Amino acid sequence: MERVFLNKVRDFLGQKVKVCGFVNSYRDHGKVFFVDLKDITGILQLVFNINENNEQEIKKIKTQFVLEVEGILKERPEKMKNPKIETGDLELAVENFKILSQAKTLPFSVDDEGYSISEDLRMKYRYLDLRRERLKRNLFLRQKIIGFFRNFLQKENFLEIETPILTKSTPEGARDFLVPSRLYPGKFYALPQSPQQYKQLLMVAGFEKYFQVARCFRDEDPRADRQPEFTQLDIEASFFSQEEILNLVEKMIVSLIKELFPSKKITFMPFLRLPYREAMEKYNSDKPDLRKNKEDPNELAFLFIVNFPMFEWKETEKRWDAVHHPFTLPQEKNIEKIKKNPSEILAYQYDIVLNGFEVGGGSLRTTDIDLLTAVFEVMGHKREDFQKKFSHLLTAFEYGVPPHGGIALGLERLISLLLGEKNIREVIAFPKTGDSRDLMMDVPDFVSKEQLEELHLEIKNKKEKK
Repeated sequence: MERVFLNKVRDFLGQKVKVCGFVNSYRDHGKVFFVDLKDITGILQLVFNINENNEQEIKKIKTQFVLEVEGILKERPEKMKNPKIETGDLELAVENFKILSQAKTLPFSVDDEGYSISEDLRMKYRYLDLRRERLKRNLFLRQKIIGFFRNFLQKENFLEIETPILTKSTPEGARDFLVPSRLYPGKFYALPQSPQQYKQLLMVAGFEKYFQVARCFRDEDPRADRQPEFTQLDIEASFFSQEEILNLVEKMIVSLIKELFPSKKITFMPFLRLPYREAMEKYNSDKPDLRKNKEDPNELAFLFIVNFPMFEWKETEKRWDAVHHPFTLPQEKNIEKIKKNPSEILAYQYDIVLNGFEVGGGSLRTTDIDLLTAVFEVMGHKREDFQKKFSHLLTAFEYGVPPHGGIALGLERLISLLLGEKNIREVIAFPKTGDSRDLMMDVPDFVSKEQLEELHLEIKNKKEKK
Protein backbone atom coordinates (compact mmCIF):
# COMPACT_ATOMS: atom_id res chain seq x y z
CA MET A 1 0.00 0.00 0.00
CA GLU A 2 1.29 3.46 -0.91
CA ARG A 3 1.97 5.89 1.91
CA VAL A 4 -0.35 8.92 2.19
CA PHE A 5 0.90 12.28 3.49
CA LEU A 6 -1.11 13.59 6.41
CA ASN A 7 -2.31 16.71 4.61
CA LYS A 8 -3.93 14.44 1.99
CA VAL A 9 -5.66 11.87 4.24
CA ARG A 10 -9.02 13.67 4.10
CA ASP A 11 -9.44 12.35 0.55
CA PHE A 12 -9.53 8.82 2.00
CA LEU A 13 -12.24 9.19 4.65
CA GLY A 14 -13.77 5.77 5.35
CA GLN A 15 -10.94 3.96 3.58
CA LYS A 16 -7.85 2.07 4.66
CA VAL A 17 -4.67 4.14 4.43
CA LYS A 18 -0.99 3.87 5.32
CA VAL A 19 0.71 6.80 7.05
CA CYS A 20 4.23 7.33 8.39
CA GLY A 21 5.87 9.81 10.72
CA PHE A 22 7.21 10.74 14.15
CA VAL A 23 5.30 10.29 17.40
CA ASN A 24 4.67 13.87 18.49
CA SER A 25 2.88 12.80 21.69
CA TYR A 26 0.98 9.83 23.14
CA ARG A 27 -1.70 9.28 25.78
CA ASP A 28 -2.30 5.95 27.53
CA HIS A 29 -5.96 5.59 28.57
CA GLY A 30 -5.79 1.95 29.57
CA LYS A 31 -7.72 0.09 26.88
CA VAL A 32 -7.25 2.90 24.36
CA PHE A 33 -3.88 4.35 23.36
CA PHE A 34 -3.75 7.66 21.46
CA VAL A 35 -0.82 8.88 19.36
CA ASP A 36 -0.42 12.21 17.58
CA LEU A 37 1.58 11.26 14.49
CA LYS A 38 3.46 14.00 12.69
CA ASP A 39 5.00 14.13 9.22
CA ILE A 40 6.37 17.01 7.14
CA THR A 41 2.85 18.04 6.08
CA GLY A 42 0.79 17.83 9.26
CA ILE A 43 -0.44 15.86 12.25
CA LEU A 44 -3.06 13.11 12.73
CA GLN A 45 -4.50 11.34 15.77
CA LEU A 46 -4.07 7.55 15.81
CA VAL A 47 -6.32 5.35 17.95
CA PHE A 48 -5.00 1.98 19.16
CA ASN A 49 -7.51 -0.38 20.78
CA ILE A 50 -5.49 -2.48 23.22
CA ASN A 51 -6.00 -6.19 23.77
CA GLU A 52 -3.86 -8.97 25.21
CA ASN A 53 -2.33 -9.68 21.80
CA ASN A 54 -1.04 -6.19 21.04
CA GLU A 55 -0.65 -4.48 24.42
CA GLN A 56 3.06 -5.19 24.87
CA GLU A 57 4.01 -3.87 21.43
CA ILE A 58 1.78 -0.78 21.63
CA LYS A 59 3.09 0.21 25.06
CA LYS A 60 6.62 0.32 23.62
CA ILE A 61 5.69 3.46 21.68
CA LYS A 62 7.32 6.63 23.00
CA THR A 63 7.73 10.24 21.86
CA GLN A 64 9.75 10.71 18.65
CA PHE A 65 9.57 7.02 17.67
CA VAL A 66 9.13 6.59 13.90
CA LEU A 67 6.05 4.58 12.93
CA GLU A 68 4.46 3.07 9.85
CA VAL A 69 0.72 2.65 10.45
CA GLU A 70 -2.23 1.20 8.53
CA GLY A 71 -5.85 1.67 9.49
CA ILE A 72 -9.28 3.03 8.63
CA LEU A 73 -9.64 6.81 8.49
CA LYS A 74 -12.72 7.92 10.43
CA GLU A 75 -14.42 11.07 11.57
CA ARG A 76 -13.83 11.80 15.25
CA PRO A 77 -16.72 11.80 17.72
CA GLU A 78 -18.13 15.33 17.98
CA LYS A 79 -16.82 15.91 21.51
CA MET A 80 -13.28 14.89 20.51
CA LYS A 81 -12.89 17.20 17.50
CA ASN A 82 -10.04 19.73 17.65
CA PRO A 83 -10.65 22.81 15.45
CA LYS A 84 -7.09 24.08 16.07
CA ILE A 85 -5.51 21.60 13.65
CA GLU A 86 -6.33 20.81 10.03
CA THR A 87 -7.11 17.13 10.70
CA GLY A 88 -8.74 17.81 14.07
CA ASP A 89 -11.99 16.17 12.96
CA LEU A 90 -10.28 12.96 11.81
CA GLU A 91 -8.61 9.95 13.40
CA LEU A 92 -7.06 6.72 12.19
CA ALA A 93 -8.35 3.50 13.73
CA VAL A 94 -5.13 1.47 13.72
CA GLU A 95 -5.23 -2.07 12.36
CA ASN A 96 -1.48 -2.75 12.24
CA PHE A 97 1.74 -0.83 12.70
CA LYS A 98 5.52 -1.09 12.67
CA ILE A 99 8.04 0.70 14.86
CA LEU A 100 10.56 1.72 12.19
CA SER A 101 12.93 3.46 14.60
CA GLN A 102 13.13 4.02 18.34
CA ALA A 103 14.31 7.30 19.89
CA LYS A 104 16.21 8.26 23.00
CA THR A 105 14.86 11.06 25.16
CA LEU A 106 15.61 14.32 23.36
CA PRO A 107 18.06 16.78 25.02
CA PHE A 108 15.40 19.50 24.77
CA SER A 109 11.76 19.95 23.85
CA VAL A 110 10.90 20.51 20.20
CA ASP A 111 7.29 21.46 20.94
CA ASP A 112 8.01 25.10 21.79
CA GLU A 113 9.65 27.99 19.90
CA GLY A 114 13.12 27.06 21.21
CA TYR A 115 14.39 30.59 21.88
CA SER A 116 15.15 29.87 25.55
CA ILE A 117 17.46 26.93 24.78
CA SER A 118 21.18 27.70 24.66
CA GLU A 119 22.62 28.28 21.20
CA ASP A 120 25.37 25.71 21.70
CA LEU A 121 22.88 22.97 22.61
CA ARG A 122 20.60 23.80 19.69
CA MET A 123 23.51 23.86 17.23
CA LYS A 124 24.96 20.58 18.55
CA TYR A 125 21.64 18.84 17.95
CA ARG A 126 20.48 20.92 15.02
CA TYR A 127 18.81 17.94 13.32
CA LEU A 128 16.53 17.73 16.38
CA ASP A 129 16.11 21.50 16.61
CA LEU A 130 14.79 21.41 13.03
CA ARG A 131 11.88 19.22 14.15
CA ARG A 132 10.19 22.22 15.74
CA GLU A 133 7.37 23.75 13.70
CA ARG A 134 8.80 27.27 13.67
CA LEU A 135 12.01 26.23 11.92
CA LYS A 136 10.18 24.00 9.46
CA ARG A 137 7.88 26.90 8.63
CA ASN A 138 10.89 29.20 8.19
CA LEU A 139 12.61 26.84 5.76
CA PHE A 140 9.42 26.32 3.74
CA LEU A 141 8.97 30.09 3.47
CA ARG A 142 12.64 30.51 2.55
CA GLN A 143 12.07 28.12 -0.35
CA LYS A 144 8.96 30.04 -1.43
CA ILE A 145 10.77 33.39 -1.33
CA ILE A 146 13.74 32.14 -3.35
CA GLY A 147 11.37 30.42 -5.78
CA PHE A 148 9.43 33.66 -6.21
CA PHE A 149 12.63 35.60 -6.99
CA ARG A 150 13.67 32.97 -9.53
CA ASN A 151 10.32 33.07 -11.31
CA PHE A 152 10.22 36.88 -11.29
CA LEU A 153 13.68 37.27 -12.80
CA GLN A 154 13.11 34.58 -15.41
CA LYS A 155 9.95 36.43 -16.51
CA GLU A 156 12.13 39.55 -16.82
CA ASN A 157 14.39 37.54 -19.20
CA PHE A 158 17.25 37.09 -16.74
CA LEU A 159 19.28 33.90 -17.16
CA GLU A 160 20.34 31.90 -14.11
CA ILE A 161 24.01 30.92 -14.48
CA GLU A 162 26.14 29.14 -11.88
CA THR A 163 29.68 30.42 -11.37
CA PRO A 164 32.68 28.57 -9.88
CA ILE A 165 33.19 27.94 -6.16
CA LEU A 166 36.94 27.35 -6.53
CA THR A 167 38.33 30.66 -7.74
CA LYS A 168 41.16 33.17 -7.36
CA SER A 169 42.14 35.05 -4.22
CA THR A 170 41.95 38.81 -4.79
CA PRO A 171 42.91 41.69 -2.49
CA GLU A 172 39.50 43.38 -2.20
CA GLY A 173 36.88 42.75 0.48
CA ALA A 174 37.20 40.52 3.55
CA ARG A 175 39.63 37.65 4.07
CA ASP A 176 39.32 34.74 1.70
CA PHE A 177 38.86 31.12 2.69
CA LEU A 178 41.82 29.44 0.99
CA VAL A 179 41.88 25.93 -0.49
CA PRO A 180 45.33 24.41 -1.09
CA SER A 181 45.91 22.62 -4.38
CA ARG A 182 47.27 19.08 -4.16
CA LEU A 183 48.16 19.01 -7.86
CA TYR A 184 49.97 22.36 -7.79
CA PRO A 185 51.99 22.51 -4.55
CA GLY A 186 52.17 25.96 -3.00
CA LYS A 187 49.21 27.26 -4.98
CA PHE A 188 45.74 27.95 -3.63
CA TYR A 189 42.17 28.41 -4.70
CA ALA A 190 39.89 30.77 -2.80
CA LEU A 191 36.20 30.36 -2.06
CA PRO A 192 34.26 33.28 -3.57
CA GLN A 193 33.25 36.22 -1.40
CA SER A 194 30.80 36.93 -4.21
CA PRO A 195 30.55 36.06 -7.93
CA GLN A 196 31.58 39.67 -8.70
CA GLN A 197 34.21 39.10 -11.37
CA TYR A 198 32.46 36.17 -13.01
CA LYS A 199 29.22 38.08 -13.44
CA GLN A 200 31.13 40.98 -15.00
CA LEU A 201 32.80 38.53 -17.38
CA LEU A 202 29.34 37.22 -18.27
CA MET A 203 28.46 40.77 -19.32
CA VAL A 204 31.59 40.81 -21.51
CA ALA A 205 30.34 37.51 -22.96
CA GLY A 206 27.11 39.24 -23.96
CA PHE A 207 24.58 37.55 -21.68
CA GLU A 208 23.23 40.98 -20.62
CA LYS A 209 20.86 39.76 -17.87
CA TYR A 210 22.24 37.35 -15.27
CA PHE A 211 21.17 36.15 -11.85
CA GLN A 212 22.21 33.44 -9.44
CA VAL A 213 21.27 32.20 -5.97
CA ALA A 214 24.92 32.20 -4.95
CA ARG A 215 26.78 30.71 -2.02
CA CYS A 216 29.39 33.15 -0.70
CA PHE A 217 32.21 32.77 1.82
CA ARG A 218 33.98 35.37 3.97
CA ASP A 219 36.58 34.67 6.63
CA GLU A 220 35.54 37.48 8.95
CA ASP A 221 36.15 37.94 12.66
CA PRO A 222 33.37 36.44 14.82
CA ARG A 223 30.16 38.46 14.99
CA ALA A 224 26.85 37.31 16.40
CA ASP A 225 24.89 38.40 13.32
CA ARG A 226 27.24 37.08 10.63
CA GLN A 227 27.88 33.69 9.05
CA PRO A 228 31.12 32.62 7.31
CA GLU A 229 29.01 31.18 4.48
CA PHE A 230 25.77 32.69 3.27
CA THR A 231 23.46 32.96 0.28
CA GLN A 232 22.81 35.99 -1.85
CA LEU A 233 20.55 36.74 -4.79
CA ASP A 234 23.11 38.01 -7.28
CA ILE A 235 21.95 40.15 -10.22
CA GLU A 236 23.86 41.84 -13.06
CA ALA A 237 22.60 43.58 -16.20
CA SER A 238 24.11 45.35 -19.20
CA PHE A 239 22.92 48.74 -20.47
CA PHE A 240 21.02 49.42 -17.21
CA SER A 241 21.21 52.77 -15.44
CA GLN A 242 21.37 52.96 -11.65
CA GLU A 243 17.69 53.92 -11.51
CA GLU A 244 16.69 51.01 -13.75
CA ILE A 245 18.41 48.57 -11.39
CA LEU A 246 16.73 50.11 -8.34
CA ASN A 247 13.34 50.03 -10.07
CA LEU A 248 13.80 46.35 -10.96
CA VAL A 249 14.61 45.42 -7.36
CA GLU A 250 11.75 47.53 -6.01
CA LYS A 251 9.27 45.92 -8.41
CA MET A 252 10.52 42.45 -7.43
CA ILE A 253 10.27 43.05 -3.68
CA VAL A 254 6.86 44.75 -3.84
CA SER A 255 5.55 41.82 -5.90
CA LEU A 256 6.97 39.39 -3.32
CA ILE A 257 5.27 41.17 -0.41
CA LYS A 258 1.91 41.26 -2.20
CA GLU A 259 2.15 37.57 -3.09
CA LEU A 260 3.56 35.99 0.09
CA PHE A 261 3.11 38.59 2.84
CA PRO A 262 -0.17 40.42 2.09
CA SER A 263 -0.65 41.49 5.73
CA LYS A 264 2.56 43.53 5.70
CA LYS A 265 2.61 47.25 4.88
CA ILE A 266 5.36 49.02 2.91
CA THR A 267 6.09 52.47 4.39
CA PHE A 268 7.45 54.26 1.30
CA MET A 269 6.05 53.76 -2.19
CA PRO A 270 8.09 54.18 -4.28
CA PHE A 271 11.01 53.23 -2.04
CA LEU A 272 12.74 56.30 -0.64
CA ARG A 273 16.07 57.28 -2.29
CA LEU A 274 18.26 58.82 0.43
CA PRO A 275 21.75 60.21 -0.32
CA TYR A 276 24.46 58.84 1.96
CA ARG A 277 25.52 62.22 3.34
CA GLU A 278 21.93 63.21 4.10
CA ALA A 279 21.41 59.91 5.91
CA MET A 280 24.51 60.49 8.03
CA GLU A 281 23.56 64.10 8.80
CA LYS A 282 19.94 63.32 9.71
CA TYR A 283 20.21 59.89 11.30
CA ASN A 284 23.94 59.36 11.94
CA SER A 285 23.59 56.05 10.11
CA ASP A 286 23.74 54.76 6.55
CA LYS A 287 21.02 52.24 7.40
CA PRO A 288 18.37 54.20 9.30
CA ASP A 289 15.20 52.58 10.58
CA LEU A 290 12.46 54.84 9.17
CA ARG A 291 9.40 52.90 10.28
CA LYS A 292 6.59 55.15 11.48
CA ASN A 293 5.68 52.62 14.19
CA LYS A 294 8.59 50.47 15.32
CA GLU A 295 6.23 48.33 17.42
CA ASP A 296 4.32 47.21 14.33
CA PRO A 297 5.74 43.85 13.17
CA ASN A 298 4.05 44.25 9.78
CA GLU A 299 5.62 47.57 8.79
CA LEU A 300 8.40 47.37 6.19
CA ALA A 301 10.42 50.56 5.69
CA PHE A 302 12.45 49.85 2.56
CA LEU A 303 14.76 52.56 1.24
CA PHE A 304 17.77 52.93 -1.03
CA ILE A 305 20.91 54.70 0.18
CA VAL A 306 22.57 56.31 -2.86
CA ASN A 307 25.56 58.55 -3.68
CA PHE A 308 28.04 56.79 -1.42
CA PRO A 309 31.58 58.13 -1.25
CA MET A 310 33.88 56.18 -3.53
CA PHE A 311 36.71 55.97 -0.99
CA GLU A 312 37.15 55.82 2.78
CA TRP A 313 40.33 56.45 4.77
CA LYS A 314 41.75 53.43 6.65
CA GLU A 315 43.55 55.03 9.57
CA THR A 316 45.24 51.83 10.77
CA GLU A 317 46.64 51.17 7.30
CA LYS A 318 47.18 54.84 6.40
CA ARG A 319 45.60 54.46 2.98
CA TRP A 320 42.41 54.95 1.01
CA ASP A 321 40.14 51.98 0.36
CA ALA A 322 37.03 51.49 -1.76
CA VAL A 323 33.85 51.82 0.30
CA HIS A 324 32.20 49.05 -1.71
CA HIS A 325 34.75 47.48 -4.05
CA PRO A 326 37.24 48.86 -6.59
CA PHE A 327 35.08 47.95 -9.61
CA THR A 328 32.44 50.51 -8.56
CA LEU A 329 31.99 53.31 -11.11
CA PRO A 330 32.99 56.76 -9.77
CA GLN A 331 30.64 59.61 -10.62
CA GLU A 332 33.76 61.65 -11.45
CA LYS A 333 35.48 60.51 -14.65
CA ASN A 334 38.47 62.92 -14.47
CA ILE A 335 41.39 60.78 -13.32
CA GLU A 336 43.42 63.72 -12.01
CA LYS A 337 40.54 64.86 -9.80
CA ILE A 338 40.12 61.32 -8.47
CA LYS A 339 43.78 61.09 -7.53
CA LYS A 340 43.91 64.61 -6.08
CA ASN A 341 40.70 64.59 -4.00
CA PRO A 342 39.63 61.00 -3.28
CA SER A 343 37.56 62.11 -0.26
CA GLU A 344 35.26 64.15 -2.51
CA ILE A 345 34.53 61.48 -5.11
CA LEU A 346 31.05 59.96 -5.10
CA ALA A 347 30.17 56.58 -6.60
CA TYR A 348 27.29 55.00 -8.45
CA GLN A 349 26.81 52.75 -5.45
CA TYR A 350 23.63 51.90 -3.59
CA ASP A 351 22.41 49.87 -0.64
CA ILE A 352 18.92 48.65 0.09
CA VAL A 353 17.89 49.00 3.74
CA LEU A 354 14.96 47.41 5.57
CA ASN A 355 13.94 48.49 9.08
CA GLY A 356 17.46 49.58 9.96
CA PHE A 357 19.32 46.64 8.40
CA GLU A 358 21.26 46.55 5.16
CA VAL A 359 19.78 43.72 3.09
CA GLY A 360 21.66 44.29 -0.15
CA GLY A 361 23.97 46.47 -2.14
CA GLY A 362 25.38 47.04 -5.56
CA SER A 363 26.79 49.51 -8.03
CA LEU A 364 27.43 50.38 -11.62
CA ARG A 365 30.82 49.01 -12.70
CA THR A 366 33.95 50.63 -14.06
CA THR A 367 34.76 49.29 -17.52
CA ASP A 368 37.39 51.89 -18.49
CA ILE A 369 40.81 50.36 -17.80
CA ASP A 370 42.52 53.72 -17.19
CA LEU A 371 39.83 54.72 -14.69
CA LEU A 372 40.06 51.35 -12.95
CA THR A 373 43.83 51.71 -12.79
CA ALA A 374 43.47 55.10 -11.12
CA VAL A 375 41.11 53.67 -8.49
CA PHE A 376 43.58 50.92 -7.58
CA GLU A 377 46.43 53.41 -7.41
CA VAL A 378 44.45 55.64 -5.03
CA MET A 379 44.00 52.53 -2.87
CA GLY A 380 47.77 52.11 -2.74
CA HIS A 381 48.10 49.13 -5.06
CA LYS A 382 51.02 49.01 -7.45
CA ARG A 383 50.00 48.87 -11.08
CA GLU A 384 51.85 45.61 -11.74
CA ASP A 385 50.28 43.93 -8.68
CA PHE A 386 46.63 44.58 -9.48
CA GLN A 387 47.21 44.00 -13.19
CA LYS A 388 48.52 40.54 -12.31
CA LYS A 389 45.65 39.83 -9.91
CA PHE A 390 42.97 41.00 -12.33
CA SER A 391 44.61 40.29 -15.68
CA HIS A 392 41.69 38.06 -16.70
CA LEU A 393 39.22 40.91 -16.20
CA LEU A 394 41.39 43.65 -17.68
CA THR A 395 42.16 41.52 -20.73
CA ALA A 396 38.46 40.78 -21.19
CA PHE A 397 37.66 44.51 -21.21
CA GLU A 398 40.01 44.95 -24.17
CA TYR A 399 37.64 42.92 -26.36
CA GLY A 400 34.56 45.09 -25.90
CA VAL A 401 32.48 45.44 -22.76
CA PRO A 402 29.00 46.94 -22.38
CA PRO A 403 28.27 49.30 -19.50
CA HIS A 404 26.78 47.24 -16.70
CA GLY A 405 25.82 47.15 -13.06
CA GLY A 406 24.13 44.97 -10.52
CA ILE A 407 23.06 44.27 -6.99
CA ALA A 408 23.14 41.42 -4.48
CA LEU A 409 20.51 40.79 -1.82
CA GLY A 410 21.53 38.97 1.36
CA LEU A 411 18.83 36.33 1.44
CA GLU A 412 19.24 35.24 5.06
CA ARG A 413 19.03 38.81 6.35
CA LEU A 414 16.05 39.70 4.15
CA ILE A 415 14.17 36.50 4.95
CA SER A 416 14.79 36.75 8.70
CA LEU A 417 13.37 40.29 8.73
CA LEU A 418 10.32 39.30 6.72
CA LEU A 419 9.68 36.38 9.09
CA GLY A 420 10.25 38.44 12.23
CA GLU A 421 13.32 36.47 13.31
CA LYS A 422 16.02 38.33 15.21
CA ASN A 423 18.90 36.12 14.07
CA ILE A 424 19.72 34.85 10.59
CA ARG A 425 20.51 31.42 12.08
CA GLU A 426 16.76 30.89 12.40
CA VAL A 427 16.33 30.78 8.61
CA ILE A 428 19.37 28.58 7.82
CA ALA A 429 19.14 24.79 8.04
CA PHE A 430 22.65 24.20 9.37
CA PRO A 431 24.21 27.51 10.47
CA LYS A 432 27.49 28.11 12.26
CA THR A 433 27.62 29.59 15.75
CA GLY A 434 28.46 33.25 16.32
CA ASP A 435 32.15 32.30 16.49
CA SER A 436 32.03 30.34 13.19
CA ARG A 437 31.92 26.80 14.57
CA ASP A 438 29.73 23.87 13.57
CA LEU A 439 29.15 22.10 16.88
CA MET A 440 27.18 19.29 15.25
CA MET A 441 29.97 18.29 12.83
CA ASP A 442 32.69 19.50 15.22
CA VAL A 443 34.42 21.78 12.73
CA PRO A 444 36.79 23.43 12.18
CA ASP A 445 38.86 20.36 13.03
CA PHE A 446 42.38 19.07 12.64
CA VAL A 447 43.24 16.86 9.67
CA SER A 448 45.69 14.00 9.55
CA LYS A 449 49.41 14.37 9.03
CA GLU A 450 49.02 12.37 5.82
CA GLN A 451 46.48 14.82 4.42
CA LEU A 452 48.77 17.74 5.20
CA GLU A 453 51.71 16.01 3.53
CA GLU A 454 49.61 15.36 0.42
CA LEU A 455 48.97 19.09 0.25
CA HIS A 456 52.60 19.95 1.02
CA LEU A 457 51.51 21.83 4.15
CA GLU A 458 52.95 22.06 7.64
CA ILE A 459 51.27 23.49 10.75
CA LYS A 460 53.53 25.73 12.81
CA ASN A 461 52.85 26.78 16.42
CA LYS A 462 49.69 24.73 16.47
CA LYS A 463 47.39 25.87 19.26
CA GLU A 464 43.88 24.55 19.68
CA LYS A 465 41.34 27.26 20.43
CA LYS A 466 39.29 26.31 23.43
